[in-house]
Amino acid sequence: MNPKQILLSPPHMGGTEQDYIAQAFQDNWIAPAGPHIDLFENRLADFLGENTQVAALQSGTAAIHLGLQLLGVQNGDEVLCQSLTFVASVNPVLYLGATPVFVGSENETWNMCPDALEKAILNRLENGIQPKAILLVHLYGMPAKMNEIVRLSKKYNIPILEDAAEALGSTYHGKLCGTFGDFGVLSFNGNKIITTSGGGGLICHSETAKQKAIFWATQAKEAAAHYEHKQMGYNYRMSNISASIGLGQMEVLSKHIQLRRQNHAFYQQFFDTIPQVTLHQEPNENFNSNHWLNVIQLASFEQREALRLYLEQHQIESRPVWKPMHLQPLFQNNLYFGDHLETELFNNGLCLASGSSLSAEDLNRIRTALELFFNKL
Repeated sequence: MNPKQILLSPPHMGGTEQDYIAQAFQDNWIAPAGPHIDLFENRLADFLGENTQVAALQSGTAAIHLGLQLLGVQNGDEVLCQSLTFVASVNPVLYLGATPVFVGSENETWNMCPDALEKAILNRLENGIQPKAILLVHLYGMPAKMNEIVRLSKKYNIPILEDAAEALGSTYHGKLCGTFGDFGVLSFNGNKIITTSGGGGLICHSETAKQKAIFWATQAKEAAAHYEHKQMGYNYRMSNISASIGLGQMEVLSKHIQLRRQNHAFYQQFFDTIPQVTLHQEPNENFNSNHWLNVIQLASFEQREALRLYLEQHQIESRPVWKPMHLQPLFQNNLYFGDHLETELFNNGLCLASGSSLSAEDLNRIRTALELFFNKL
């Protein structure tokens, strides 16, 4: 009999989610509206601090879309985007008719390189174009070099939309990711630190901005007895049932972050003895990652694929690092500024099973498989 598959990052319930769902059913809050949405938003804002407000939405992608719209991004604008990310970070730029200009990564955090960002800004200014926004990502939970990026944002008067979809609970200089930018983005997809099945959140720094996002997310319906619409809106609001799941998940958020960091310590101990492998980890004490996913860089593409397929044979899921956006056919004609580090990371990098629900038995299976593979090398 085959062993159960160890997944990369499966949903991990805490136990009280069904209590909140049962309450929603009992009170008949099955429609998109309901009290659990407000409660979930408040608990997120309390966790984030920094006088934040959170609008609960159907996805992180929706949050990026509305965040860009709040920043005034329109048809014909340019947005400076991190190349090494998932396409959901960039698609909303296209929704608004704007153009992504891609910025490469630096080798410590693998996130947006401040030097490449400034080169991109200067190039666009020299060509008579003022970029409308900087859209950066805290990749795999690792905080970006926010002090340097914020400095450039202020120097050139370009606002920041901070994609912290993978970084809930990560900190940089003690400040939580998602709270540095003009707006921040969270994701509660099934594979994230906490989940609402599907879902996301837009982090705002004013009640006015939050309410504007909610207005757009609920079809931009004006305050009238009938259905009155003066602006285009979207069906982006999180449902009360999804928020009910989120309330249960908030009760185990700190525990889930701790478990992910314990998984990182497990991989760190193992790979300390494997010289041909580099584990993605914090550059110094100013960075504190939630280690949503643990990622390694191997010596070659061939080694990466050999390990991926070997783990697959042992029913252990792994996945290549994101394919950079500037290498995607969709964006083959877009500008790119960087030194192509992300191409090397894509070719040689592998994401390993990192879920907060990994058991001691699961970790032993992973260790045994890794030992057998690297002993053969």
